[in-house]
Amino acid sequence: MYNSAEDDAERKRIEARLYAPPKALRRPRRARTSSSQQPRQEQQPQQPQRTAMTLADAQALMAQWGAMDSQLGTGGTG
Repeated sequence: MYNSAEDDAERKRIEARLYAPPKALRRPRRARTSSSQQPRQEQQPQQPQRTAMTLADAQALMAQWGAMDSQLGTGGTG
């Protein structure tokens, strides 16, 4: 299959097509619109960029889990 490719770019296209998820499972594509037809202010707000969990966040999460364990009576001692 790769032997029929004439160059590296075509090999990459073949590989992308080969390993792409089935079309039935793909998300629908958004319709393309030019920026003059739809102003940016009317678009949906973007989600904030996800960052790594800080030490304080991890400690707060562990405290929440500990509180849930004590409420459920599991106590964490197996």
